[in-house]
Amino acid sequence: MEEIHTMLIKWNVTLPELTGDKERRAYIYLPDYYDIDESRRYPVMYMFDGHNVFVDEDATFGKSWGMKKYMDWTKKPLIIVAVECNHEGNYRLREYAPFDYENFEHGHIESMGKAYLEWMVNELKPYVDANYRTLPDRNNTIICGSSMGGLMAMYGVTEYNHVFQRAACLSPSLWVDPSQVIAMAARSDLKKDTCIYMDYGSNEVFNHHYTAETMITMSQLLLTKRVNLAFRIVPGGDHSEASWEKQIPVFMDCLGL
Repeated sequence: MEEIHTMLIKWNVTLPELTGDKERRAYIYLPDYYDIDESRRYPVMYMFDGHNVFVDEDATFGKSWGMKKYMDWTKKPLIIVAVECNHEGNYRLREYAPFDYENFEHGHIESMGKAYLEWMVNELKPYVDANYRTLPDRNNTIICGSSMGGLMAMYGVTEYNHVFQRAACLSPSLWVDPSQVIAMAARSDLKKDTCIYMDYGSNEVFNHHYTAETMITMSQLLLTKRVNLAFRIVPGGDHSEASWEKQIPVFMDCLGL
């Protein structure tokens, strides 16, 4: 492992079922007092697109969520784990797709989302729980992402609700196949203590056909399941890391973090 800042550590992982022995970068953020109180354990939030989460120098377009800066400033008692996506071709779309769908630009997208979540739940989480002082139970396990990662966060909390109690879904790509998105939520067996945050920027909500209709239907459906739902349209928000960074205090508060 390589320590890149005091409490931000990165290492290489493989996802054998997805990309064989090809390595990609994983990140873990530990609270700055993690080594001081060795008896304390922490909730864990798992995030997608790890290269875009913490620091600008690793981000694809030079701008991250700035999650490290936010955590350093707020000193929240939370561990954050994030894994880099596959940057080759349309593999990110495949890895972050809970189901097969047709993409207007890339054609047929064959889903690898189930394999990815199975790896996260059965390989990554056990590794983190075994090597760091976590609170491994469902009540202290959160999933978070944006865009296709936001769709995967929704998939995670609905299909793996026995693992993730809370989810933050920023600008989730519900538009890729509205009928399958709605079916995914409809068949889910969500516990009533489930907490979901979902948002869209006002400058992006009509960028894709059916997005507005699908988000309204999804919100109504989730509410019929009696979960704790926070849904908002972000004034002036768009589809970018800079916009999602501004929402961090809001969704963290909504999720009780």
